[in-house]
Amino acid sequence: MAATESGKPTESDLTRWDRDHAWHPFSQMQEYLQFPPLHIASGEGCWLTDTRGRRYLDATASIWTNTHGHNDPDLNAAITEQLGKVAHSTLLGLSHPVGAELAHKLADITPGDLTRTFFSDTGANAVEIALKLSLQYWQLKGAPEKNRVIGLRDAYHGDTVAAMAVGDSRTFHRRFRPWFFPTIKSPRPECEEWAGTVHHADDRWALHILRKLLEKQADKVAAFILEPSVMGAAGMRLQPPGFLARAAALCREHDVHLILDEVFTGFGRTGPMLVCGEEGVTPDFLCLAKGLSGGYLPLAATLVREPIYEAFLGPFESFRAFFHGHTFTGNPLGAAVSLANIRKLEPMIASGALSAKGEYFGRRIADRFQDHPQVASIRQRGLCAAIDLVEDNRTGTSFPVPERFGLRVARQARDHGLLLRPIHDTLLLVPPLSISGEEIDLLTERTLEALNQTLAARHAPV
Repeated sequence: MAATESGKPTESDLTRWDRDHAWHPFSQMQEYLQFPPLHIASGEGCWLTDTRGRRYLDATASIWTNTHGHNDPDLNAAITEQLGKVAHSTLLGLSHPVGAELAHKLADITPGDLTRTFFSDTGANAVEIALKLSLQYWQLKGAPEKNRVIGLRDAYHGDTVAAMAVGDSRTFHRRFRPWFFPTIKSPRPECEEWAGTVHHADDRWALHILRKLLEKQADKVAAFILEPSVMGAAGMRLQPPGFLARAAALCREHDVHLILDEVFTGFGRTGPMLVCGEEGVTPDFLCLAKGLSGGYLPLAATLVREPIYEAFLGPFESFRAFFHGHTFTGNPLGAAVSLANIRKLEPMIASGALSAKGEYFGRRIADRFQDHPQVASIRQRGLCAAIDLVEDNRTGTSFPVPERFGLRVARQARDHGLLLRPIHDTLLLVPPLSISGEEIDLLTERTLEALNQTLAARHAPV
């Protein structure tokens, strides 16, 4: 085996091991293996550095998780302090200080009586837990027939089986449909927005269908689940302001649980700490992950209203307990860095600085892309945006699927020091919340350059 004098693996070692042994998520490996792998070695602020010393602006916030940048001294200190005490101790029959403190903090920053936190490790698991809790609650209340779940069209809630079932990601999950439990799909509302201006919004049809479904089937429906404000993996599909409150009112009227998946939208991504708090909605279950730990460690939480928690109480022999758990539930390192992350976010949000940054981000995206002939539409809210690319925006003609145009733009962006992750031919710009105005300028300028260079190469003579 080749190695450096220090005994550390060489670049060629890493590349060979990656090609011979790794299986990357959401990747067609035959396609992935056509290109040299990019090995990320370190990070600082909004930038990542590869093993060859080249820097890249992390325009995906390491898949939508990073809040204060990489190698943040305050978050580092929180982990280091906790590491000097204990790295992991179970919550199965025990507690630990940072776990109790984080549960208290989450109850403090969430609306209404979301007083109970069940910790896990991923957003999909947070959703899975909410679904199981809702179904068991109705069993305990003597209504086992309430076992259906309504979700929105095009929704994505994760890749565990129940999370897949309540979603509607045809590309990702259609092969597994034979194993899904029956669910009901309702239309999602429509909204186009960027630079702080709503250009088109309509939730009337979505609310009409949801109302009809609940009027006819509420006695069989346990819960309605949605990502509020922005449906991330659906391509940053926006909901009109007020849709969440109107949908929540329908759920209350028909005695159906409301599950909010704020795995993506929570912790400042769209501006407020939580969308539900901003809109004055208290869901029955609130699912959190991604930005919860600032992008440092896998930690998730499902918050539950107190009356639902109380339904699970009783003597052991009643078997009302929620028999569910994860080995690293409430990991102390994850809890410690989450507390530090929230405390650092609070003044950014309260001062309006994060909201102003989101507005600037929207203006710069509009300046660069709204008149581009290959841009069909733009959606932006807070520090997340989607740019839909087409062959010709006058006719709406899409690029041929085998061309993988969005991926080609993302690969071209690497030559400009950007890391992008598209969904098909939709470019997603989701930087760390700590990004500066200058870095926003750089991100939008270099994304445009990558797009134009990819187009030029497409039309160049062979």
